Amino acid sequence: MGALLEQRARAGAPSMRIVESELAVLANSPVNDEYRKLILRAPAGLLESCQPGQFFHLLCPELGGQHPYLRRPMSIYGYYPELEQLHFLYKVTGRGTRALALLEPGEALSVVGPLGRPFRIDEQSRHLVLVARGVGLATLAPLAQEAQRRGKRLTAICSARNPHYLISIDHFRALGAEIVALTDAEGSSAPENLRAVLEGLAEREGADAFYTCGSNRMLKIVQQVAGKFAIPGQIALEQQMACGIGMCHCCVRPFRRDGGIVNLRVCREGPVFDVAEAVAW
Repeated sequence: MGALLEQRARAGAPSMRIVESELAVLANSPVNDEYRKLILRAPAGLLESCQPGQFFHLLCPELGGQHPYLRRPMSIYGYYPELEQLHFLYKVTGRGTRALALLEPGEALSVVGPLGRPFRIDEQSRHLVLVARGVGLATLAPLAQEAQRRGKRLTAICSARNPHYLISIDHFRALGAEIVALTDAEGSSAPENLRAVLEGLAEREGADAFYTCGSNRMLKIVQQVAGKFAIPGQIALEQQMACGIGMCHCCVRPFRRDGGIVNLRVCREGPVFDVAEAVAW
């Protein structure tokens, strides 16, 4: 199972039991020409501690001439205790993910987690609206699974450059979500159209909770619509991290709280925050 680290609560953050594990690669295959899906074998006990919106810190290997130094935070795409499987969806962009893409089945990968504060689903919420672009959909996939388990209505707004990159559409549809696909190629992903879609869901479909991930543009639009209709929302933020457990303060960014601006660690106080608190760049 690896090293076990205990860390006490600081600044109101919950205490965490942080686990480092060496997990075997079951599959590491392309989804399309940009994204790959990584499946690891993990103990059921570890997977049962995962929650939607959390992440793991991955120690990318030194392969193919790549020498990544720091671990890479990666959102959980799926966790299945009954199958002993942990899933990640990632885009190959730099030396860490280029090396990660070279891992073969049977090889081992060091991961630390699960880490961070998860999404929350209010029992009173009936219709959840998920809004994400590209690989940001990966973070929302476990939330959709939990919403289905609780019998919530789901609408998934999926945005990408073109239909080829609309990953996870079938996955969300299988979970009972109504799909709204927006793409740059078709001219439907413009900010004004996304705003119109969200306002329509708020006015006519009874949307009562918004969830989004990552995108600065989407953050601004969701904040505006959520504020206009007094609908609560949450966002999972992406941020560069060094330690992933709150010690290095590398991932600090500003938030609106208690009438002022405070600096919080995305890895420790997040990565999920109230959407109204997040400050867009």
